[in-house]
Amino acid sequence: MRIVKEAEERKEEILDVAEKLFAAKGFDHTSTNDILEGVGIARGTLYYHFSSKEEILDAVIERLTNHLVAEAALIIRNRELPFLERLTKAVMSLNVESQLGLEVMEQVHRPQNALMHQKMQQMLLSGINPLFTELVEEGIDQGICHTEHPAGAVEMTMLYANTAFDELDLADLSEEQRREKMAAFIYNTERLFGMEKGSLQEAIMEIFAASRLS
Repeated sequence: MRIVKEAEERKEEILDVAEKLFAAKGFDHTSTNDILEGVGIARGTLYYHFSSKEEILDAVIERLTNHLVAEAALIIRNRELPFLERLTKAVMSLNVESQLGLEVMEQVHRPQNALMHQKMQQMLLSGINPLFTELVEEGIDQGICHTEHPAGAVEMTMLYANTAFDELDLADLSEEQRREKMAAFIYNTERLFGMEKGSLQEAIMEIFAASRLS
């Protein structure tokens, strides 16, 4: 008996299978036939939802990004946690640790996927920046942060972090150079947010340790 599924449910099923295949075989070694067989659908059904394998990866990235933003939002808006703990946990929640996440990031960092990389960055920043701005504004109310431009400070910090801590660039640095880069980031972030010198040291070093940058 043929099972007819709602369009959105079928689309999510395609993405679920594609995620597992990208993680297990890599994007380049996963064919549309692999996805078709994994889902158990005809080619026409796949192309009804996605025009290409690249579009499927694009949708995987969007879904992953939306999930990361939602996780960060839950942490940031949990006012039972202290300011610095929320800051630390929210940033750490953006770290893609799964095998799938690593595969996705490997794809978006490739030169030929520069537009995809830019799109993911923009998508993540557009969701994350307002959340961290909320947190910094709360820090201002608590006397922890002192800046007249919280949104601008958050935007500059995020752009700074994305540029300074690109994994491909860090791989070429010595241990001393990486530590200097981290120290500079802590110093400049505290100045952007108008925070007491050294107040972010422990929180940011914990983030670096969790992301294996230290």
